Amino acid sequence: MQTLVERLYPICRSLTGDGVRETLSILGEHVPLEVREVATGTKVLDWTVPREWNIRDAWIEGPDGKRVVDFRDSNLHVVGYSVPVRARMPLSQLREHLHTLPERRDWIPYRTSYWSETWGFCLPHARLEALEEGEYEVCIDATLEDGHLTYGELLLEGESESEILISTHVCHPSLANDNLSGLAVATFLAARLAERRRRHSLRFLFVPGIIGPITWLALNERRLGRIRHGLVLALLGGPGGFVYKRSRRGDAQVDRASAHVLGTEGELRDFEPWGYDERQYCSPGFDLPMGRLTRAPHGEFPEYHTSADDLSLVPPDRLVEALFKVEEILDVLDRDGAYVNQSPKGEPQLGRRGLFGSLGGATTGRERERAMLWVLSLCDGSHTLLDVAERSGLPFADVRGAADSLAEHGLLVEAGDR
Repeated sequence: MQTLVERLYPICRSLTGDGVRETLSILGEHVPLEVREVATGTKVLDWTVPREWNIRDAWIEGPDGKRVVDFRDSNLHVVGYSVPVRARMPLSQLREHLHTLPERRDWIPYRTSYWSETWGFCLPHARLEALEEGEYEVCIDATLEDGHLTYGELLLEGESESEILISTHVCHPSLANDNLSGLAVATFLAARLAERRRRHSLRFLFVPGIIGPITWLALNERRLGRIRHGLVLALLGGPGGFVYKRSRRGDAQVDRASAHVLGTEGELRDFEPWGYDERQYCSPGFDLPMGRLTRAPHGEFPEYHTSADDLSLVPPDRLVEALFKVEEILDVLDRDGAYVNQSPKGEPQLGRRGLFGSLGGATTGRERERAMLWVLSLCDGSHTLLDVAERSGLPFADVRGAADSLAEHGLLVEAGDR
């Protein structure tokens, strides 16, 4: 994952364009992505697919002929979706197109102008203050013309058509936590889960923010009923512990599963129509059961949308931790179910079946037995294994293991098998 992030970091991505295509091509070396393209002008819900933006070079040259801003030093130097420009102007006029962070004098901000035709440069505030009066030459060698919106999609078919949807955004340039961390975790998650038996089918989306999910939803509305659970992944390598944002429903199974897995180590937040692409999936006309998992959310760490969101902000151990945490949440969603105790009158004799220890009286090391008793107590067809884990305080994996052992001995059957 660290190597993948390092490889993707220099690429200039935006809502559309060759940077997105190059990124998806690299991800496709790890998982068999289907790359889809939707033409400029396509009507998608209340939106229209925009023109495609590509940039080759950009710079500002000072009165002495030296470049004071160079796109080749950082792709954050150019406001995303800037229209092409080649002009000479005084500093007073140029200032109207320059963006800085006065409170972070050495950082370059990240800015975009997706839906208004303008241009601009971003630079450290200290460099702006050092600019001398005089005439400057500016160049943005870019194109903004009819083309396509590009996104990646992968379906891992399970035993049923019911789907778990995993979505992450692919539109940011050289920002490591936002959201190369999400791309890396989602890619390696797909690669690992492709090798496992699954009850649910898993659908992965690598889409540009806002317009990407809207486009996908518009094109796939007839099959949205298959989606049983979903997660938006973002900001998974940066500072802070895990933060889970509930779905619009607030009590979807993904909300409960995430809360159970994170426990006291994570922070739970209620839904609000602000943030990443969960607000598109959860919009009232769709109301999909989609939560969002991040570390420190957008705007809540100083490096957010600046050049300080670099490779140092995404250490590999945090990516690995995030990968395993998402796997654990998906395991709960995929392996939960309602069961029925086949010997509900009194406890069945577990010892003669080899399910209880032969030596009584011990007070430690009995977690497996405790899990089996909880499963037998609550599995009456109306409770799921997640219900058991929540009420007992036991890890879901322990409850699932106990249920598997009981089922092997004929003491438990799935509620649908009665």
